[in-house]
Amino acid sequence: MYCSECGQALAPSQAFCPNCKRTAAPMFPVVPPLFPGFQLDRYAGRVKALGILWFVYAGLSLLAGVAGLVFMKTVFFGGFGPWMHSPWMHPLTHGVMPSSWFFPSVLPFIWAFILIRASLAVAAGWGLLVHAGWGRPVAILAALFSLIKFPLGTALGIFTLIGLLGYRNTQLYEQL
Repeated sequence: MYCSECGQALAPSQAFCPNCKRTAAPMFPVVPPLFPGFQLDRYAGRVKALGILWFVYAGLSLLAGVAGLVFMKTVFFGGFGPWMHSPWMHPLTHGVMPSSWFFPSVLPFIWAFILIRASLAVAAGWGLLVHAGWGRPVAILAALFSLIKFPLGTALGIFTLIGLLGYRNTQLYEQL
């Protein structure tokens, strides 16, 4: 420690400079930012919560997709019973019903979309829970795709992007 006025070397216990009689500035201990282990544990908890949320979101997406397809089959294919007919079941001018050719051809694509979306969410959740190197990019990709699914997908996508993007978060994820 040195005097701020004259530069004289001071002992840590001296309150005044012996040369110029100026009061020595008190020594403050250097406080480290955050204990690195604590910061890493906290981040690991956040990543675990994200992984669990992605599993829940995958289940909800799959459940909503199956419910939507059952509803679509019921409405468009006249599944309510013989007493109720869907407006889509009436013949067109040439006698061809749209449900006889259009909807059956679209259903496999809808099923594939639902299964791919749920599989991506499961992969993101699994990758985050096991701290795999591929888990972070898959979760970011799933977050970008889920941003348009308001409100749950948007909230989960934003939470994932905030938790996984950025230099500090990248470094912490790599340490996991």
